Amino acid sequence: MISELQVGVITQTHGIRGEVKVFPTTDDASRFKKLKEVIMDTGKERLNMEIEGVKFFKQYAIIKFKGYDSINDIEKYKNAKLYVTRDKAVRLKKDEYFIADLIGMDVVTEDGEQFGTLKDVMVTGANDVYVVERQGATEVLLPAIKECVKNIDMEQGQIVVHIMDGLI
Repeated sequence: MISELQVGVITQTHGIRGEVKVFPTTDDASRFKKLKEVIMDTGKERLNMEIEGVKFFKQYAIIKFKGYDSINDIEKYKNAKLYVTRDKAVRLKKDEYFIADLIGMDVVTEDGEQFGTLKDVMVTGANDVYVVERQGATEVLLPAIKECVKNIDMEQGQIVVHIMDGLI
């Protein structure tokens, strides 16, 4: 399992007082209100950033970092990714998983046959959809519903699925 989880990406500056617009990559954008700090990954360096203030505008979180008080201070961090350590991540309910932990897991059928590898998870309105990459075959989209996904074993790194009629 990875030790850090991405919670957002800085898209652009907001105003002239050092605030940034953050596109949330988490299910619950209001979680930024509870965060005290994040890890900013610029691609060249990783910085621990203390959050001074948070407000919301449309789908964005507007964040003010402590010590960054002008547009000139913060402008260079456009497109930087924001992470939290696993201990600061939201608590999951039973049968909920972080997408980052699922990516790369083996996908096997109920019969124990290797089916593919989980490449991505598409978040839709009704239910998530697992994108399964298959060796020498086209990708398969599996709905993440109980009728299709029978078991997720984090220790074994394996997802057991039932291939419903018409999916392939």
